[in-house]
Amino acid sequence: MAYEVTATRRRPQKFEDLIGQEFVAATLKNSIQSGKIAHAYLFSGPRGCGKTSTARIFAKALNCEKGPTPTPCGECSACKEITKGSSLDVIEIDGASNTSVNDVRQIKDEVQFPPNSSRYKIYIIDEVHMLSNSAFNALLKTIEEPPEYIIFIFATTELQKVPATIKSRCQQFNFRLVPIEKIKEQLALAAAEINIQADDEALYWIARESTGSMRDAYTLFDQVAAFSESHITYEKIRDKLGLVGTDRLNALFEECAAANPSGAEGKLDEFLQAGISIEQLITNSADYLRSLLLIKNGIAKESLLGQDPARFSKAVLDAWNGTQIERALSIFLQLYRDIRYSLSPRYEIDLAFSRLCWLKEYVSPSEVKVSVDQARSLLSTAPANALGGGSPGGNPPGFNQGAENGQSGAPKEFHFAPLEARAAEPAPVVNSEQVPQEPEEEAPAFVPAAMPDDATQVKEALVSASSLKDGALSSLLQSTGNWSFNGPKICVKISDAFQKSRLDSKMDAIKNLGRQLWQKDLFFDLQVEERPVQVEESVQVPKAVSLLVEVFKGEIVGGKI
Repeated sequence: MAYEVTATRRRPQKFEDLIGQEFVAATLKNSIQSGKIAHAYLFSGPRGCGKTSTARIFAKALNCEKGPTPTPCGECSACKEITKGSSLDVIEIDGASNTSVNDVRQIKDEVQFPPNSSRYKIYIIDEVHMLSNSAFNALLKTIEEPPEYIIFIFATTELQKVPATIKSRCQQFNFRLVPIEKIKEQLALAAAEINIQADDEALYWIARESTGSMRDAYTLFDQVAAFSESHITYEKIRDKLGLVGTDRLNALFEECAAANPSGAEGKLDEFLQAGISIEQLITNSADYLRSLLLIKNGIAKESLLGQDPARFSKAVLDAWNGTQIERALSIFLQLYRDIRYSLSPRYEIDLAFSRLCWLKEYVSPSEVKVSVDQARSLLSTAPANALGGGSPGGNPPGFNQGAENGQSGAPKEFHFAPLEARAAEPAPVVNSEQVPQEPEEEAPAFVPAAMPDDATQVKEALVSASSLKDGALSSLLQSTGNWSFNGPKICVKISDAFQKSRLDSKMDAIKNLGRQLWQKDLFFDLQVEERPVQVEESVQVPKAVSLLVEVFKGEIVGGKI
């Protein structure tokens, strides 16, 4: 018997054989049992997940001699013809090669004729999104009101390209990617059928590389089985397909974790000289770092990691924390995007592994914030003498006070204990029986002083009070002219309008100072002093100055020429 590829040999023939599409299978079976069969269906989903196989199973279920039945027999002539693709009443059309209006016109002419020997005449149009807009429009009326014996089944991998007018006339079924665990189980069954031994680690790798597509998994399985003879192992896959492998990546990343750039560069050059492509190395490294990150977060599921967690280097896991591994993974993800526009991909990957050698020194912004918060808390709770002050006069502890006894005032030798140790020292215990405790005196109530009668003294008091809190305000008040009382208002002489605007902007702060000092609201009258106009002697303006004034549209306001 001629060789048959695994994807064809293991194509589902019943609804129960569909892997990962239980919702679709259950819905179609219930619709057949209840007799609620629609005239148009739209199957959408990623490649290799069973759309065309489901359409054929549905066609057999409708045209089976024992049906319509959700469990076609597979033995009658109708079932066998549909399985072989030779049925005259189940027409499969490739939408990619029949895109024009003429192809759709042929379908419109054919639907007028009833089926030859089956119950329904079924059109399966694969890759329907490839039809032109004119072809879609020509098909609308036929889809909406077909003869009772006509059923359309459309399959597409790009649902967004199908017009809404088509979608609204069809029952839509969204096919899902097949889980890795289920793909691995089917691969194990396929290996058993052809008497090939396969390791779980190798099957998990094939399942992960298929990215949820059963057809891709079977195709890759056939390729691996061809060079693995009677036993499929991960080591054979690694060597034959040019993969880096976990063992090699462990050795490379251990050099990076040990901050050994020369060792990492040596390993890297060894891999590239062995024929491993830079793109493959970047992909495998990113996959390796993802697995490390999952293990660091407590995930040890083999279907996610692709292999046994024990195969990953413990030295690398101990050397880097989760934040640093995230940083390393982001480096390789960005590297994969950059190499296509790079001057030299080799330079890019050398730089990436050089950065990994100093990854231990990387500190995330969140870690910096935590350290700053801890330092702030420690400084705010430490006692005053822990920061170097202690004596009432402001001298540090241990400072020689012997100058009062006629000795030299040179400082003695003293040592500061660490801040944590001094903050943790217990306070001295004092015997309450030996030292009598004096009753605490209540602090006297604040009595505001009387506001001076002289406005100049008011100015000096405001200047002095603001000098500690707001130096700019103190300087502004100092620059004002004469102050005098005019009834309840204080008249303030100022030099120009600019100074007046600055005082107006600070007026709230000045009034607040007045309330703090004298518990009174101050009212001000700002008066701009008029300066006598000085008549300057007319001078002859040089020609160069006149030219500048004309060009820049300015004027001469003063100065000597």
